[in-house]
Amino acid sequence: MARLPLSAFFAGAPAAHAFDLTSADLRAGAAIPQSFAFKGFGCTGDNVSPALDWSNPPADSKSFAVFVHDPDAKTGGAGFWHWVVADIPVGTSSLPRGTGTADGARLPAGARQIATDFGVPGWGGPCPPTGDAPHRYIFTVYALKTEKLELPPNPTASLTGFVVNMNAIASASFTATYGR
Repeated sequence: MARLPLSAFFAGAPAAHAFDLTSADLRAGAAIPQSFAFKGFGCTGDNVSPALDWSNPPADSKSFAVFVHDPDAKTGGAGFWHWVVADIPVGTSSLPRGTGTADGARLPAGARQIATDFGVPGWGGPCPPTGDAPHRYIFTVYALKTEKLELPPNPTASLTGFVVNMNAIASASFTATYGR
């Protein structure tokens, strides 16, 4: 009896699409444009948050969180948190360019920004030391099993990351770079 490859049983079946994160402003693996870089500490960017779009989240998602982290920052191993957004409502599938203002006024209703390692909430663009090899910036969206995270009034980015990971059912990410 001849054996058929497993793919023969699924011919014509629609392919499942994976949870995905993209940006109209950034390309995975490419350099982050200057306009998204931090303005301060010797950096001369515009400190505008890039657009982020996600698709195909798990059907049982109840909210989302977005993190941007630089694992190459010389902080003794902790890296550097550049943007942390929690409690993004489930019907949301993007954060448009410029959403990351410090006051949070452009966030979807109910979402909240957590203080970054710059010490304030909102987008804090790349600003690695001059002469360092380009740093990696990991952009991640998490699909969560809860509508709202149980966080204290002023949580750290690391505590928020811990709670997010305890409630994550899926994540999607890409990495871009920046150097000066």
